[in-house]
Amino acid sequence: MGLDFLEHGADFEAAISATGFGRFHFCLLAITGLIYANTAIGITIVSFVLPAATCDFKMTSADKGWLTAAPMLGMVIGSYFWGCLADTKGRKVVLVSTLLLDGFIGILSSFVQILPIFMACRFVNGFAVAGAMGICFPYLGEFQQTKYREKILCWMEMFWTLGVILLPLIAWGIIPIKGIRLESGAFSYDSWNWFVAACGVPSLLLGFWLFSFPESPKFMMECGDYDDALACLKKIYKQNTGDDPDNYPIKSLKEKVRTISVASQSSQKSVRSLSMRKPKDLRRLFSEIWVQTKALCRPPYLKYTILTCLIQFGLTTSYYTLMIWFPELFNRYEEYEQRFPNTTASVCDVSGIVVKDENSYDPFDCLKTIEQSVYMHTLIVGLACIPTSLWLPLCVHRLGAKFFLIFSLGVAGIVTVGLYFVQNSTQNLVLSCIFEALTSLAISLVFCVLVDLFPTNLRVMAAALSLTAGRGGGLIGNLAFGYLIDINCVIPIVVFSAFLFIAAILCFFLPKTGQEALD
Repeated sequence: MGLDFLEHGADFEAAISATGFGRFHFCLLAITGLIYANTAIGITIVSFVLPAATCDFKMTSADKGWLTAAPMLGMVIGSYFWGCLADTKGRKVVLVSTLLLDGFIGILSSFVQILPIFMACRFVNGFAVAGAMGICFPYLGEFQQTKYREKILCWMEMFWTLGVILLPLIAWGIIPIKGIRLESGAFSYDSWNWFVAACGVPSLLLGFWLFSFPESPKFMMECGDYDDALACLKKIYKQNTGDDPDNYPIKSLKEKVRTISVASQSSQKSVRSLSMRKPKDLRRLFSEIWVQTKALCRPPYLKYTILTCLIQFGLTTSYYTLMIWFPELFNRYEEYEQRFPNTTASVCDVSGIVVKDENSYDPFDCLKTIEQSVYMHTLIVGLACIPTSLWLPLCVHRLGAKFFLIFSLGVAGIVTVGLYFVQNSTQNLVLSCIFEALTSLAISLVFCVLVDLFPTNLRVMAAALSLTAGRGGGLIGNLAFGYLIDINCVIPIVVFSAFLFIAAILCFFLPKTGQEALD
């Protein structure tokens, strides 16, 4: 390996391979995985706030639709904003910023007493979570050599499952507690407020932990910062092998044509060092972003940009709408079966009967609490993801990410159709488990595929653009579901299943990934 590199410099694949695979990579997987798990908590936290805070905020079903849509709107706006910054200023700095912002606003929102202000806080949370979710996959992938990359990225699905399991456990441990409500005049701080605050703490802890990790060496090379990239690789080598960093076999890195933009090539100043406070640097930063955005909308990347955006739209619209509303549907089934024991009814019938009956005496659920079985059902849905989370990384090299995408989306579409035919809460739970296991698998796979489809200078921006399309669908889906669940819930079931089938068909046009070194 050595002599040729001394004369000509090593490319990134040779350089990262020379660092070995060990402690650093496991620590990196741990923190990016926990960030991904934290995004699962941040996105679906509203699903437990809906039934718990209905009385305090006097929420109607339409209000609940707006509350679930608020973080989605934040994600729509935040995805591309953070993606642009991550592809120009760096992955690590943006990840730290999003985590600290999410944690701070999450804790702050727990003290809010007015629904529109609480919605605004959840909007900011969505704005921040979108950045963390879109960046953690590229950040992790850019530290991996080709033979490990796809498998390591697929292990991230297990962390998403961890987040889906932890959320109902945290909710179950806090929300049912009776004696922790604080009241002072018009101010009240109930168990659901403590729950919201508790869910903001992990973001702060992860943000501070991330300070100890380096910037992506692949990104630094793309910016022309070869000395910084080499120093980073030496530290990784030391952590993995325990050897002196001076014994790292690569002594220089092969310079390549800088692809960030013409502006970067004509300047000795790295795009990472641009100050957002200086007008000249800010203009150049916007120039970089505009050039990269145009590159995504031109061949050879235009095809993949359109495909990933459409797949994300169909998948995310269905996933986030149904997953956020599942606890509410479980709650309604429990209410129905208590009032009409030994009687079967579909999801649509249950929603109509329960809402019609409740409106007459307790429109804001002030006289009832969330049933224990709702937490249990949501926990079971999370546990049901474990088999698929293990199946994916163990078999992805054999079957390919493309196969898993098509399979998971197709079966999820069939399951969504099946929701119309369920007759009791048990059947609803079984289909919910299958739906969550398959759609969460597909979401992780889209991120895995994106890492391979786009080059370093466009990777996070492409992920962000597809996230924007997906969250736009989630926003529309949550608003529509909030109105239609009490009027005609057949329509959203038909639409969501159609979206999943179309997304599965579009996956046939994706190339095979995971076989080549990163560009």
